[in-house]
Amino acid sequence: MSEDPSKTPSLGAEARALALSLDRGILATRLARSDQPGLAPGHPYASLVMLAWEEARLTPLLLLSDLADHTRNLKADPAASLLLDGTQGLAEPLTGPRLTLLGQLESADPALKQHYAERHPGSRRYLDFRDFNLYRLVPAAAHFVAGFGRIAWLSPAEISTGE
Repeated sequence: MSEDPSKTPSLGAEARALALSLDRGILATRLARSDQPGLAPGHPYASLVMLAWEEARLTPLLLLSDLADHTRNLKADPAASLLLDGTQGLAEPLTGPRLTLLGQLESADPALKQHYAERHPGSRRYLDFRDFNLYRLVPAAAHFVAGFGRIAWLSPAEISTGE
């Protein structure tokens, strides 16, 4: 018996559902500092970040400290990618879903800090510190691996609308 294609979610819908189910990701930036022995500015740098979502556009929100290397990197070059890993608990992680959003980081409306804190109640302790600011990654493209052999580049429209 074959599946009814009209009832099979699109890759865009699967990518959107995966993203909204996750509250953390790996942020990749380009190293801005030149004081790291053996590393030149522009070298890849990855760090763990916590996320909330502007669901309408599927835009991740990140609360970042100005003191963090990833924030310094982003202020020098706002290009970034964000890996969202849905493979936890799988015996064969490479068969599981993951989504990489590629785009530019920009300041987000500070009024959204409360929305972020609803997803991460522990952030209320430092939410109003002067060096913590809210940013959003505005996706220009997305690379989705839905599982073994199910791989596609998606547009921001495809992941924001789930079509």
